[in-house]
Amino acid sequence: MKALSLLLLVALTALVEPRRGNQELLVRSKRRWVLSTIEIEEEDTGPFPKEISKMYNDKKPATGVVYHISGMGVDRDPKGVFTINEDTGVVYAQKSVDREKYSLFEIQFDVLNKDTGRSIDRELSFNVEVKDLNDNPPVFVSKLTDNVNENTEEGEALIQLEVKDIDQKNSPNSTFTVSIVSQSPQEPRMELKVIRDGLAHLTLKGCLNYDKAKKIEVIVEARDHGKPSLSSTALVTLNVVDKNSHLPTFREKKYQAEVQESITKDDILRIAVDDQDTPMTPGWRAIYFFMKGNEEGNYKLETDPVTNEGILSVIKGKDFERTSYAYLVVGVKNEEPLFVCKSQSPAGPPPSPDSANITIKVIDVNDPPFYEKDSFDVYQREEEGPGQVLFTPKVLDSDSDVSKIRHVLLEDPAGWVTIDNKTGKITTAKKMDRESPFVNDDGIYKIVIGSIDNGEPPQTGTCTVLIHLGDINDNEPSLANKSVIMCGNHVNKVMVPARDPDANPFSGPFTFSFGSDDKALMERWKLDPSVGYEGGLVGLRALPFDNYSVPLVIQDQQNSVGRHTVQVVVCDCGDGDVCLSRKSSSSSLGAAGIGFLLLGLFLLLLLLLLCKCRCREKNHHMPMVEDEGNQTLIKYNQEGGGSASTSEPTVLPTPRNHTVVTKMGNAQKARPTAQDAYFYNSAAFTVNSNMTLQSMQRRTGTFRSQRRQSMYSTWESNRMNSHQGGSSRYKRSVSLVSSHHISDHIARRMDEINRNHTQQSVNQPHEYAYEGQGSRAESLDELSLVDLGDDLTFLDDLGSRFKNLADVCHQTVKERNIQL
Repeated sequence: MKALSLLLLVALTALVEPRRGNQELLVRSKRRWVLSTIEIEEEDTGPFPKEISKMYNDKKPATGVVYHISGMGVDRDPKGVFTINEDTGVVYAQKSVDREKYSLFEIQFDVLNKDTGRSIDRELSFNVEVKDLNDNPPVFVSKLTDNVNENTEEGEALIQLEVKDIDQKNSPNSTFTVSIVSQSPQEPRMELKVIRDGLAHLTLKGCLNYDKAKKIEVIVEARDHGKPSLSSTALVTLNVVDKNSHLPTFREKKYQAEVQESITKDDILRIAVDDQDTPMTPGWRAIYFFMKGNEEGNYKLETDPVTNEGILSVIKGKDFERTSYAYLVVGVKNEEPLFVCKSQSPAGPPPSPDSANITIKVIDVNDPPFYEKDSFDVYQREEEGPGQVLFTPKVLDSDSDVSKIRHVLLEDPAGWVTIDNKTGKITTAKKMDRESPFVNDDGIYKIVIGSIDNGEPPQTGTCTVLIHLGDINDNEPSLANKSVIMCGNHVNKVMVPARDPDANPFSGPFTFSFGSDDKALMERWKLDPSVGYEGGLVGLRALPFDNYSVPLVIQDQQNSVGRHTVQVVVCDCGDGDVCLSRKSSSSSLGAAGIGFLLLGLFLLLLLLLLCKCRCREKNHHMPMVEDEGNQTLIKYNQEGGGSASTSEPTVLPTPRNHTVVTKMGNAQKARPTAQDAYFYNSAAFTVNSNMTLQSMQRRTGTFRSQRRQSMYSTWESNRMNSHQGGSSRYKRSVSLVSSHHISDHIARRMDEINRNHTQQSVNQPHEYAYEGQGSRAESLDELSLVDLGDDLTFLDDLGSRFKNLADVCHQTVKERNIQL
């Protein structure tokens, strides 16, 4: 049929006359294609190349023709399947073809002039169809393992199976049948139900039983109808999930427990059950419930999530006088409903849940006293004097003697009441103020009282007493705000609110009036409105921006008067409602300010560094300080002039090992040290009180006369004056570096002594009369002030008399501004 259609197409084409070249020359000719049937088999084994068809054309030029093919399988994928002999027009297949990949090839044929290579006729095309071969079996493509619930009803689909065959559709090669080959275990029986082509369901015939079979394996087969027939098998695995197929049962049918009356308690009894379902699943977890005996809701049942036990608790106490025993009937079920297979059990109601009986013994205990009501209302006017009887409660007790009950006050935040321990009578101890913070907004003051019996153990009953305080006019009206603000640039009126803590009719609305008849006040202000909870203060003329004090009189409805002064701030508010002068101001340091601050800190650090460097330089090159001795030697209580001493005291440089000159020219040498070659101290000597300031100046001049070539590393001088028996103590320290300077200094001084021998002899010590050795003063003879050096701490222990003298002298020095 296809070959006939192709021949008809060629005949119709041959009837069409092509218009080529010059339109005036028309050539009419008849031509046709002669084609063989083009059909190949799938997976042909050859040999290759294999002739599949031949074509030719009756319109042949003298030069000859060339046959040419193109298209799918020739120069397009899959390439190289088909070729053609250019001279004879024979078409060849070069290799086998898989129909499941390429079922049809569309190829174009053309005839070309052998010399020019131009087409001599219209291009035609044909299809090469691959005949199907049953070379593919049907296969299962869906999942083959699944979980199924034990409570699946009969006839429900357990798993869906999908099968595919890639051979030619709607042919025997792609038509197949699915069947069950075998199953394990044999029960419950499985069936296959075909839904449509390639889709089937594995259904259940009967009921699943987790206890008998936790896994079911079924082998299924799919076989096609081709020649020869091909088939495939698959193993379907069904994992059974346990569900609630067993009822829980009580291990015991009767239980007993005890509980004290009127108390609540958790876990007074535990009830155990057995369940054959898988633990920790909804089909195993138990739910306990009351079937009988808990109509009043005294008890509660809970389930322990770990042990699956039932926990019985008391949530509302039982009264022993009413009930001494309690009888309960409890049942148990699972969280998941029970599944019953219909095919295995006769029709009828489902089985009933298991039950157990519980007997609870109520033990009698001392019941607390109780009042007729839990709360009582008492009414009392505020500010009444103490001693007012407010309330006497009535107490009942079924276990104890009421006359032996003791009454106590449990809550009295303000301490306004007292209670009688025997009768419970409540009496006021202080005046009650309705406006107190202990009183709520409704004017109620709450107290709590208690009654304690004499039972074992003692029990306490409580009661609340609400005291409603009646109001009186005991508070005068006052200003809500002591000061108000009037924006003088906007308005000339400001409202002044008032308040009164009393209740109606002892509070507002209020009547406002001025508290003074001052003419200036009347000319400046008026009140509008003057009645209400706020008074309007109106300026009668433009007021300068300032603070004004306005005395006001405020009256409540009962003419209780309050006199107050309101401060009115008249100011410029700008465009707002707050005084401009009162607006908060803030300042911030800009970038320039921060820069200047950092620059200042840098300059300060630079200055400190410079000072440090200069100080170090001065320490290395310290000039010799010349002490003129001004105000060093001071005469105290001089009654007559002695012989003028014209000689200078001999000062010999001594080492720092405390060599002491006790008399003129005589020295006592102390222990030498390693520093003797470099550091020396001048001798400490006693200067007669008649030594004048001029002699000290000459002594200084002597030091000036020393050679300037001598380089002293340091020159330290200090002096200390103290009045001791009409003489002055003078000390000078000289530090020398080289022994050369010492020897030079000694030589120079010896020369001066020799030249002034006459003058020195006049002032030599002279003994006038010997009167015997005086008494020895231990405290003074052993006192050595020379060895102290620069340590002046000994002055702290001179006694109160010397300190008084020092304070007087120090005050004189301050008054005369004397520079020491």
